[in-house]
Amino acid sequence: MSIEFRNVSKAFGGFQALNDVSLKVPTGKLVALLGPSGCGKTTLLRITAGLETADAGNVYFYGKDATAEHVRERRVGFVFQHYALFRHMTVFENVAFGLRVRPRSARPSNEQIRSRVLDLLKLVQVEGLAHRYPPQLSGGQRQRIALARALAVEPKVLLLDEPFGALDAKVRKDLRRWLRRLHDELHITSVFVTHDQEEAMEVSDQVVVMNQGKIEQIGSPIEVYDHPASPFVFQFVGQVNLFQGRVHRGWARIGGAMGFPLPEHKQTANADAVSYVRPHEIEVHRQSNGAGDYIVADVENVSVAGPLLRLDLRHADSDELIRVELPRGNAEHDGLKLGDRVYMRPTRQRVVIKEEKAKV
Repeated sequence: MSIEFRNVSKAFGGFQALNDVSLKVPTGKLVALLGPSGCGKTTLLRITAGLETADAGNVYFYGKDATAEHVRERRVGFVFQHYALFRHMTVFENVAFGLRVRPRSARPSNEQIRSRVLDLLKLVQVEGLAHRYPPQLSGGQRQRIALARALAVEPKVLLLDEPFGALDAKVRKDLRRWLRRLHDELHITSVFVTHDQEEAMEVSDQVVVMNQGKIEQIGSPIEVYDHPASPFVFQFVGQVNLFQGRVHRGWARIGGAMGFPLPEHKQTANADAVSYVRPHEIEVHRQSNGAGDYIVADVENVSVAGPLLRLDLRHADSDELIRVELPRGNAEHDGLKLGDRVYMRPTRQRVVIKEEKAKV
């Protein structure tokens, strides 16, 4: 079941939540809507479910216009951030609820409901909790029950709104890996909302980056990270260092020291520019080796994160903070300490000409 949005807009009073959004979610894919608070991602999800009505535009399910369809007709499963389980019902009855409230003509028999619920509890790996109540469960268990309840009605589309946002970091990581495996087994078209870039990158087939009611970029996690379509995407997806500089006749000078050819801008004359560099795309040395294209910096902080050595470097001239990630195990790097002077240089960078508002 594919989902398509054509020129969808939605405003709440004077706030434009969505502005002419067009997007296609392929059948069987798990797509992440990623962006900061207020960018429109949850509004788009609720319009998909029929819980909100668009001011303009259309929503299509598998090529059929579903814009005017009631939420009951859309066959959508919805998983909320805070579970929304019925506290007075057992786990079994929570999952069975959507089946029991169907019209009599479409309602399964009690035996069919029992079989369906037990199969789902086994699928989400909580089969031993059928007779417990939600307050007796952990957050991770409640989220699995909420997912089983959404799947019980055999939805054509599964929608998840910040599904792991209320969980602690360890449980969140475990559950998102589990969700990816579950999706690979079920192949149900799924859309989930998150502001957690790591979550979007790890779980989804496709990432839709949103900002101020519009789509900034659509692509695979690798495409979005390695080839961001705009400065916003570069800064929102992953950490990045910004170096100010100038470009003149095919030559860039960035950070006050680094000079390198930029042949695609041979016609650009004396233009302000910004270079975007990921923390892991920087080499650091204790000596300059006589080269003049290093940035001089002082070590302000050293921390260890598993296999990585993380450095906060203070630019000696501009006083800007530069974040660097290096693999541990290098004697030159592992011995660095607060106050050491180092010489750094990007191994890869993308330059944006300010006046042209160019793409990264």
